[in-house]
Amino acid sequence: MNLFDQVSEGIKDAMRAKDKVRLEALRGIKKEFIEAKTAKGANDELSDEAAIQILQKMAKQRRDSAAIYTTQNRADLAENELAELAVIEAFLPKQLSQDELDAKIGEIIAQVGATSPADMGKVMGVATKALAGVAAGKAISETVKKLLSK
Repeated sequence: MNLFDQVSEGIKDAMRAKDKVRLEALRGIKKEFIEAKTAKGANDELSDEAAIQILQKMAKQRRDSAAIYTTQNRADLAENELAELAVIEAFLPKQLSQDELDAKIGEIIAQVGATSPADMGKVMGVATKALAGVAAGKAISETVKKLLSK
């Protein structure tokens, strides 16, 4: 079952359970998926890779919104964003821990032959493709910087 179908099933389950927050989050996900499927040139297809990219974008939006609401002392709104974030993250692949990320990027640095921060572009090109879906771009970038500046 692909992600689109999983979200559709999740909507039915949330409606049966009368879980308003989960239902709202899942409907938002399905809306984004449908927009991607009907976009020009999409041929009414949505691969799981494209769906994961959409989910990552949505998760980042929820994290950013929650941070803003927290700094503005709007705990009620931040709580709602974090609840939706939890629903979105349930459909994402497990993210790498910092230690696992360090190890993977260390392997990529050795594979590419990078030795200094000037080689960051080479490493980032390979790392973002290899770690797509299992690590955030910001985390990859920070780790590459850290490891190359040693």
